[in-house]
Amino acid sequence: MQWAHRSLAPSRGLKALCGALVSSCMDYDTFIGELTHELELPDTGRTVRAVRAVLTTLGRRISAGDASDVASNLPVGVRWYIDDGAGAHGQRFDWSTFLETVAAETQTDPAEAAYMARVVMVKVAAVIPHTDLMQLRNGLPEHADAEDWGQLFELVEAS
Repeated sequence: MQWAHRSLAPSRGLKALCGALVSSCMDYDTFIGELTHELELPDTGRTVRAVRAVLTTLGRRISAGDASDVASNLPVGVRWYIDDGAGAHGQRFDWSTFLETVAAETQTDPAEAAYMARVVMVKVAAVIPHTDLMQLRNGLPEHADAEDWGQLFELVEAS
């Protein structure tokens, strides 16, 4: 393929980087398509609703810096949910409130919302650097009570 302008041609370095960091190069359709399959949802519309509910609600709970770090490695079209789409960051609410919010937005029950959130986190964990995942996790409290955000990462740890 001939490029009209040399600066528009992808460099070998960029191709190698993209190949080495598939996560940051995953496109929106692949991200949503894989989650549709993994969540066993009948259509991508429901998947988008689930991803949006999980990431915007999580984005409201975490700091703006953590949201920006996570968002920078997500596919374009998904980034917005956790970062700008969340509105105000750093709100204080517990795991059960998170589940109630996600359940309301996805028109499911809290158990299904928990499953969706865990599956979405597995996909997010697959596309962001481990350091960003650990920073995200460390920013959420883990206790034996309802505030135990460690439940969000159960499938990440199992995979």
